[in-house]
Amino acid sequence: MTDRGQEALSLSEDTIRIGPSAMHWDGGKLIVCINELSTPYAQHLSGRVVVRPSALTDVELPLTGDGSHIWRPFAPSADIDVMLNRPGWQWRGHGYFDANFGTRALEADFSYWTWGRFPLSTGAACFYDAVRRDGPNLSTAIGFTHDGQAQVMQMPPKAPLRRPFWLVKRETRADAGYCPEQVKVLLDAPFYTRSVVRTRINGEETTGVHEALDLNRFASNWLMPMLAVRVPRRTRWPGQNLFPAPRPSI
Repeated sequence: MTDRGQEALSLSEDTIRIGPSAMHWDGGKLIVCINELSTPYAQHLSGRVVVRPSALTDVELPLTGDGSHIWRPFAPSADIDVMLNRPGWQWRGHGYFDANFGTRALEADFSYWTWGRFPLSTGAACFYDAVRRDGPNLSTAIGFTHDGQAQVMQMPPKAPLRRPFWLVKRETRADAGYCPEQVKVLLDAPFYTRSVVRTRINGEETTGVHEALDLNRFASNWLMPMLAVRVPRRTRWPGQNLFPAPRPSI
């Protein structure tokens, strides 16, 4: 991932391009073309991820009272094909596509949040728990059917998860008496964790994606220099693809 200047951004009705990488809607599927240098060793990462949603939603969840932050679950359930230029990074499976939008910095409005998305036999369940800096905390559970219909679902109680290496606080939602557990680490950073978690929702055991975000840590003075090392910045963009990505047929 690279922070880039405005020159690197181009946007149309069905395509967004940032530097040498892009996302493009092609009929009923989203094609993500990745073409970047990864940190900390500047390795070339390229390839494609193709997302085939079972349905698209028009749901938007305001995360703050004034709508300064919005969560948009475009496709809560999808099939995906991953083809990247690393050993073992070619597979097909189950996934989703969502995004967050905001008009203020996250750390200005939140001190902490957890989010989880878990597949169910009926579709998927998503949980948002956020500690706002101004106003009541957010706790929301939304269920999605396979055809994209959304409805507020009964909120299971909170359940703690073991802290990872960087000791970020973690909790998720689970049926009373069930102890959720981490199945796989996806990202462990001083202010953010993403992992595969097994839990039980309304009697159904499920494995999904979970994240925890500590924005007090993120906003701290000691962390910002670390981000500058981990996330390179390119303020200028020459308008050409320096590393042509392979175009696997899917």
